[in-house]
Amino acid sequence: MKLTESHCLKPMVRDGYFYGVGCVVAAGLVAWLAAWPYAAPVVLLAVFFLWFFRDPERQIPTTPGAVVSPGDGKVTDVSSVTHGGTRLNRISIFLSVFDVHVNRSPIAGVIRDVRYQRGKFLNAMSTNSAEENEQNIVTVEDDGRTVIFKQIAGLIARRIVFNFKVGDHVDCGQRVGLIKFGSRVDVLFDRDAAIQVKPGDHVKGGATILAVLPVRQPDAQTVSAGAALVREGR
Repeated sequence: MKLTESHCLKPMVRDGYFYGVGCVVAAGLVAWLAAWPYAAPVVLLAVFFLWFFRDPERQIPTTPGAVVSPGDGKVTDVSSVTHGGTRLNRISIFLSVFDVHVNRSPIAGVIRDVRYQRGKFLNAMSTNSAEENEQNIVTVEDDGRTVIFKQIAGLIARRIVFNFKVGDHVDCGQRVGLIKFGSRVDVLFDRDAAIQVKPGDHVKGGATILAVLPVRQPDAQTVSAGAALVREGR
């Protein structure tokens, strides 16, 4: 089912309730079998899970051509790389355990490809993690423009969640999944974009503009056809 911002008014993702409630039940059992002081660490763990899986609302930018951050975290690299034989800009963002781990689509468009790549669980800060780590590679296309973003597992991340499939339409900044417990997201796009961030910047998923792609103007033939339809009252 396609989800929109208006349908996702919730303080955390579902996993937070599962982990949190599980820890609360475990704490109750420990307290019953032993004593409440022994259950304190489990209660603290429940609080951590409820906090970790928080899912705050974000104000999505409406700037034409905007590529928004797919996740919260620190920009660790802004560079040019070769992907599929094409030279593209790449922005890498590290998500620590203290960041929101819900991922969002960097642009509006149709999902053209979703490819899950098994691999290692290197430190997400490592340069090699972009290619060697387990990851989910998503390609989104809109009006002839293609943006690729990667959900990359980190040292302790062991599960990547992506809730859409090829052919689905996503809105800019729409929630699309998450990575559990420390990770990295990469965004790749055309080199004619105007980059808005630099290494060391802290960004917010769905709210921070990473780059702005040139907005392509319709050609003369398209404009003429549109004008003809208007004259005909269509």
